[in-house]
Amino acid sequence: MKELEITIPSEIFLQPSTMADIKAQAQRASVMVEEIRAKMLAPSASKTSPVFIQKEVAEACGLEPGQFTYRMKNADLPPLPAGHWDAKSRRREFSLAETRTWVKEFRKDRLRPAGGEAVVIAVANFKGGVGKSTTTMTMAQGLSLLGHRVLIIDADPQGSLSTLTGLVPDIDVQEEDTFLPLCLGEEESIRYAIRPTYWDGLDIVAAAPLLFGIEFSLPARQVKESRDGFEFWNVLNLGIDDVRQDYDVILIDTAPALSYGTVNALYAANGIIMPLPPNALDFASGAQFWTLFTDLTENLIGAAGVEKTFDFINVLLSRVDNDDASTMVRKWIIQTYGDKVLPAEIPRTVVTSAASAEFNTVYDISRYDGNARTYKRARDAYDNLVQYMEGVVRAVWQRDIKRKQASGQTSVAMEGA
Repeated sequence: MKELEITIPSEIFLQPSTMADIKAQAQRASVMVEEIRAKMLAPSASKTSPVFIQKEVAEACGLEPGQFTYRMKNADLPPLPAGHWDAKSRRREFSLAETRTWVKEFRKDRLRPAGGEAVVIAVANFKGGVGKSTTTMTMAQGLSLLGHRVLIIDADPQGSLSTLTGLVPDIDVQEEDTFLPLCLGEEESIRYAIRPTYWDGLDIVAAAPLLFGIEFSLPARQVKESRDGFEFWNVLNLGIDDVRQDYDVILIDTAPALSYGTVNALYAANGIIMPLPPNALDFASGAQFWTLFTDLTENLIGAAGVEKTFDFINVLLSRVDNDDASTMVRKWIIQTYGDKVLPAEIPRTVVTSAASAEFNTVYDISRYDGNARTYKRARDAYDNLVQYMEGVVRAVWQRDIKRKQASGQTSVAMEGA
C-alpha cells in the first residue's frame, strides 16, 4: 500500500505555552465567565429568586383557592403575608420568603420534629457531567419550598454548585468561605464559612479552586497527628456537628473523584445519592465508584477499625433520553442496583438544558417562555424527587427520635425554621 505524502505545517500543532501563557489564559477565562454572568444576570449581576402567583402558593400549602383567600382575609387568625398586586400582570404575587412563610404554616406536621437533627446527604459520582451539582441545587431548592431549612456544602474545587447560587468561585469565594480552614485545623466548626444565598431558607459553604489544598493538608495532618487520634475522613463530619440543629437537611456536592474532600463528604453523610445517566460509559464509571470506595474503606479506613453504615444509598436516573440505547442501559441499571434506584427520574429536556446554560435550575424559572407541557414535565420530575427525598428524611428523623426515646435521652431540637 502506497503511503500518502501529506505536508502539514508544524506550527499548526506546535504552539509552546509557558506557565505565564497558561496563567494569562486562566485570567482570560475568568474574565469571560464574569462577563457572561453579568449579561445573563443583568442588571444586578446577581441571582434573584422567583415570584409565585396566588394559585401556586395555595397549591404549595395544599389549599383550594377559596381556602387560601379565606385564610388570608381571616382577621381572627395570625396574619400571613398578603403578597402584592402586580398591576401589569393583573395578579397577586408573593416573594419566595412570603411563600415559605405560608408553606411552613400549613406543613407544620411535615417539618423537623423536636428530637430530630439535620439529615446529611452526599451527592456523588466519579464521572463528571452526570448532574451532581444540578441535583444538589434542585433538591435544596425543592426542599426549601416544602418549608425546610437547607444548608448546601460545595466540596468540589470546581465550584459548580457555588456557581449555581450566583457566585463566581475565582472572584467571590475566599479561603474562609470554604471548609479548607476546617481541614487545616484552624477551625473546629463549619459555622464560620456559612453564608446566605439569594434563595430564602438556603445557605451555602462555597468552594473555589483553592479548596484543592485539602488534598495536601489532610494527608499531612494524618501523618503528623495520627498519634493524637486525628482521622482525616472525619473532619467534615465533626465540623458540621455544631450546626445540625440549625438545618433540616444538609446537602454536599462532591468532586468527580475519590478525593480527600469526597471521602469526607461520604463519611459525614447519612445517605448517598448517585446521579447516573443511562448510557454505557456512565454505567461503567458508576461501577468503578463503588469498587474504589469499597477498596478505600476496607484497606485504609477499615484498617483503623472504623465502620460506617448509611441509612440509604440511592441511584438517581438523570438526563434520561427516550431512545433505544438509553432504554437498554436503564434496564442494566435497574438489574444492577435493584430497589436502590429511585422511583423518580430526571428527563433530558430543553428546559433543563436552557436553565443550566443560564446558571439556573427549573426552580429559578418564574415564567417559562417555551412549551408549557415541556416545562411541566421537567418540573414534575424534580418535584417527585424532592417529595420522595422528604419522605426519606422524615423516616430518618422518626427512627432517630425512637432511638433517643428508647435510650431515655431528652430532645432539645426545635422545629425547622
